[in-house]
Amino acid sequence: MPDALFAHARLAPIYDAFDGPRDDLEHYLGIIGELGAKRVLDVGCGTGSLAVLLAARGIEVVGVDPAEASLEVAKAKDPEGRITWIHGDAKAVGDVKADLAVMTGNVAQVFLTDDEWRRTLEGVRTALVPGGHLVFETRRPGRRAWEGWAADPAHEVIDVPGVGEVEQWREVTEVNLPFVSFRCSYRFSDGEVVTSDSTLWFRERDELEALLAEHGFRVLDVRDAPDRPGREYVFIAQRD
Repeated sequence: MPDALFAHARLAPIYDAFDGPRDDLEHYLGIIGELGAKRVLDVGCGTGSLAVLLAARGIEVVGVDPAEASLEVAKAKDPEGRITWIHGDAKAVGDVKADLAVMTGNVAQVFLTDDEWRRTLEGVRTALVPGGHLVFETRRPGRRAWEGWAADPAHEVIDVPGVGEVEQWREVTEVNLPFVSFRCSYRFSDGEVVTSDSTLWFRERDELEALLAEHGFRVLDVRDAPDRPGREYVFIAQRD
């Protein structure tokens, strides 16, 4: 079940406003260009920010996400219908064949059981052509990002076009490593407060490498994220 942040009818349309500039996407565009991919599967595509950029470059894109409200936002960015949008998880893509699959925005951390992660890797592997690539990011557990979240009680107010002023604040609700839970709250101009509870799995690098190998992926490189130096791993793996 997707978090309310992505699935709630009032929260999905304001997600981009609070997410801020997606400086990370230029890094992904660079990797995708480096690997020469012409058909990309965007797993957990959310509101479609990367998918739209790829389509504008003439790349064939399939975006899949379990949050229907986020997909509606994504589709509105694609009036020409250049992108194939699928409601579901990585197993829902059917006979799609891609050169590369990508998970941005720490999507890899939302899978909270080994079965969920295995299901995702199986779906991705089925969708990739032999020799195709999987690229994704995950926060480094050793950097303990949640401590910074807990220390920052600031409320942010943004005037969202077509919506009005929305106030956001976040609190860490539980740290039970490797799991960290937090709550994002949003107060709209009509007074309604909508909350979204999330939990992330902070996996170690060697654990992820073992799971990838188990599902027929060879890790080619583990890079730093240029826009968040020292805070994330960016995996580049290849299907056998």
